[in-house]
Amino acid sequence: MRMAISYLESIVVGALQGVSELFPVSSLGHSILLPAWAGGQWADDLSMSAKDSPYLALLVAMHVATAIALVIFFWRDWVRILTGLWDVVLTRQIRTPEARLGVLLVIATIPVGLAGLALEKVVRNYLGTPIPTSIFLAVNGFVLLSAEIMRKREHEPEYVPATTSGRTTDLSMEDTVVLPMTDPDRASDVRLSRLTVRDVLIIGAAQIAALFPGISRSGSTIVAGLFKGMRHDDAARFAFLLATPVILAAGVLKMPELFKPENHAILGPAFAGSVIAGVTSYISVKFLTSYFETKTLTPFAIYCLIAGLGSLVWFTIR
Repeated sequence: MRMAISYLESIVVGALQGVSELFPVSSLGHSILLPAWAGGQWADDLSMSAKDSPYLALLVAMHVATAIALVIFFWRDWVRILTGLWDVVLTRQIRTPEARLGVLLVIATIPVGLAGLALEKVVRNYLGTPIPTSIFLAVNGFVLLSAEIMRKREHEPEYVPATTSGRTTDLSMEDTVVLPMTDPDRASDVRLSRLTVRDVLIIGAAQIAALFPGISRSGSTIVAGLFKGMRHDDAARFAFLLATPVILAAGVLKMPELFKPENHAILGPAFAGSVIAGVTSYISVKFLTSYFETKTLTPFAIYCLIAGLGSLVWFTIR
């Protein structure tokens, strides 16, 4: 008999998705561990490995809601970026920082897009259980903490792009517009536009680690940015901008799964949970963009280490 998902289960998962997708703590990992910790009916209803489980379809809807929340929050940035990309299409030139940032975002999505198509189902089927997820969550915490320790030893250097005679070493901008730095968001976008193609390929490839349940997409992207010398706020901003098309494309690609006849019973709960996921995602990104202006990944690292190791002990001795 086809399993159903209740409104309460969907709303709780939606709230968890909205927070854990953008906080560097792994939404996929928490989506696996929550029902395992709850046990009982929740473990049965919210199982990714159970035959004919609608849980994955539910999570897809919530991912789309998260992507929509990101688009709404960064709508001014996306208007500038898409306008710049359209100008590139028309002129075959990169003439503004926003155009260059748009091209870099497109390039950065290529590694995770190819890896996701090839590996996601295999990784989820073989590793989407509590014990491997607990291990990866602890690894996520260790990586976040290690990045902050190394960053501290380097005394927080500012990101300085590789240049030659005042120009970036690749994707050079023609007739570059010099912008006044009165808008902090636009100033950040201009700094991000100075990344090199090599930089964004490395940062984009870091998202591949998030295919492993327990490894955070935003966390791995921010860590890669920090290793490239970026500021915390710029690294987080790039992570959120980069996550938007990746999450949206993956969600839209899998969205038909939700509307299959066998999943009609969860459409109501899926809608309710998605609304909650969208609202909490918006609140989360608003908080995090402010948080990373002055603070670090350390609290999230400690949480992941405690939650991951604690879950590993619990699910091993059960």
